[in-house]
Amino acid sequence: MLNRVRSAVAHLVSSGGAAPPRPKSPDSPSATSESPAAAPGAPKSPPAKPGTASGSGSGAPAKTPEARASFSRPTFLQLSPRGLRRADDHAGRVVQSPPDTGRRLPWSTGYAEVINAGKSRHNEDQACCEVVYVDSQRRSVTGAPREASQSQGFCFYYWGLFDGHAGGGAAEMASRLLHRHIQEQLKDLSCWSSQKEVTHESLVIGAIENAFQLMDEQMAQERRGYQVDGGCCALVVVYLLGKVYVANAGDSRAIIVRNGEVIPMSREFTPETERQRLQLLGFLKPELLGSEFTHLEFPRRVQPKELGQRMLYRDQNMTGWAYKKIELEDLRFPLVCGEGKKARVMATIGVTRGLGDHNLKVCSSTLPIKPFLSCFPEVQVYDLTQYEHCPDDVLVLGTDGLWDVTNDSEVATTVDRVLSAYEPNDPSRYTALAQALVLGARGTPRDRGWRLPNNKLGSGDDISVFVIPLGGPGNYS
Repeated sequence: MLNRVRSAVAHLVSSGGAAPPRPKSPDSPSATSESPAAAPGAPKSPPAKPGTASGSGSGAPAKTPEARASFSRPTFLQLSPRGLRRADDHAGRVVQSPPDTGRRLPWSTGYAEVINAGKSRHNEDQACCEVVYVDSQRRSVTGAPREASQSQGFCFYYWGLFDGHAGGGAAEMASRLLHRHIQEQLKDLSCWSSQKEVTHESLVIGAIENAFQLMDEQMAQERRGYQVDGGCCALVVVYLLGKVYVANAGDSRAIIVRNGEVIPMSREFTPETERQRLQLLGFLKPELLGSEFTHLEFPRRVQPKELGQRMLYRDQNMTGWAYKKIELEDLRFPLVCGEGKKARVMATIGVTRGLGDHNLKVCSSTLPIKPFLSCFPEVQVYDLTQYEHCPDDVLVLGTDGLWDVTNDSEVATTVDRVLSAYEPNDPSRYTALAQALVLGARGTPRDRGWRLPNNKLGSGDDISVFVIPLGGPGNYS
């Protein structure tokens, strides 16, 4: 099995073209990545600290905390200073996409974004799209340096959407560095031993999971010097050796539209979907709840006059409801409260997985919320080699600004409508599709707000969308 994997890696490198040149930066002596469309004259990233690497899909200048926290957009948008001002305009909400200059994102990926309608000062979403080279020369199974003749390198394709909250610092940092952590973790693929029943696929999943944890730890360590305010949801796609790995931590979403059929590739992590995990942690570690919260859930807030009465409840072990006698401790605020988009953990945050949020505390309290938030993504795998894909088969990634007002079937309908208007070999069709999805969710300005054609409210949130084609010649080389 080991020989087959090594053969596949060697084939990937030989058939996919020459590996990118070795880097000159002392911060990353054995690995590099190609930015698909760096802006001419774009400001350089700050010098990377030891153990990190600079340069990613989000460009922002800086040597000072103030500059690091300044407004920035993905480098591949190639925005001029005037373009940055237009992208930051809450009134016009102009949709942004990479310029049609002939140099496209990998796989002719389409991308579009728009700023919120005033929810936050800047667009707190970030995006990254890279081709990353992994030089696996440095380690062997024993940890000793490998001989040069034993070295094997390979590339992986990477897309990431990062939806920031309580500030854009965490999203920007993740867009710069998360793929570098994945790059570092994937170096261990070359030292894979077949002595145990461990598949190559599970090693890639573990590398991605570990990279998320390391990214979160780096945010904790550097949140002061780098102004890493707030946190972010992270939705990442890695393509390696014929398989697409979709890693989600938060409430963004990924779906595949194949031959008109929708295939979900992620699920949202919210206080409702992770209620039992949160309640179990509160039950096992009641000190995290202080004297203010209870891990139990009730249909509504319990009132003091209801002491001694029977009321419906559920705990960490229950999917249904049962009755219990109300006691004094039940008067505390529930750990999980609200429904739908209004559901909150400790009455504060509406997502339960993501990166950052190390300083987040309950309002008017010293209770930290971070112990209840997980940085680990759920990773789903799609084997591209098992199906014959046509140019209309796509993987759609979107932040919650898209999905708040658009469902999966509506996205599939838009995919069919837009792509059918273009020739199959027209690479601009995927950018047009991303723009159509963003425009459809944003709506048009009307009646003091943004409205959809059915007169319902459009999305007032930041909206970011990747459209990744799964079929067509040359996509998998």
